[in-house]
Amino acid sequence: MLDARLLIDLEGLQIAVRTGDITTIPADAIGNAANVELMGGGGVDGAIHRAGGPSIMAELDKIRARIGRCPPGEAVHTGAGSLPAKWVLHAVGPIYRDGMSGEASVLTRCYASCLKLADTLGARSLTLPAISTGVYGYPMDDAATVATSAVVAASRTTPDNLERVTFVLFGTEAFRSFGRAVLDALD
Repeated sequence: MLDARLLIDLEGLQIAVRTGDITTIPADAIGNAANVELMGGGGVDGAIHRAGGPSIMAELDKIRARIGRCPPGEAVHTGAGSLPAKWVLHAVGPIYRDGMSGEASVLTRCYASCLKLADTLGARSLTLPAISTGVYGYPMDDAATVATSAVVAASRTTPDNLERVTFVLFGTEAFRSFGRAVLDALD
């Protein structure tokens, strides 16, 4: 697969879109498409746990013991284990039903939670996947619009630490959807 890239500089925050394996892209923080149980799973979540190693799940075990589940729209963080990062931000996106059941609001909160948490941790760079677009069924074009709008809106609040957000996507379809959405969000 060709590694496609797009980079926009927006009021001091760079927003990038690229294809690739999120587990191999260096960043201070890596966003993870987690489930409410914080138990690991398939897709991006499974890849992050496999690449990062068992220390990530050990930390999640402690978080679950303390808070139970992580509600959709929220995120928690752990260390990154063997990943090329300091932290993993485990964000829970919505399960897509019909597009009229509050999914966009929950997905917006999900990305906003990642940006706020990354900035609070002192992260200068953050990689994000296309949350909820796998087994949760969110249509790629719609998810891209919500995700990029959330990041652009957050950039306008001038994060203290965060300098670069990179959407790391699997496949040409996702890259095109997110690339179009980033450009549309700038209008």
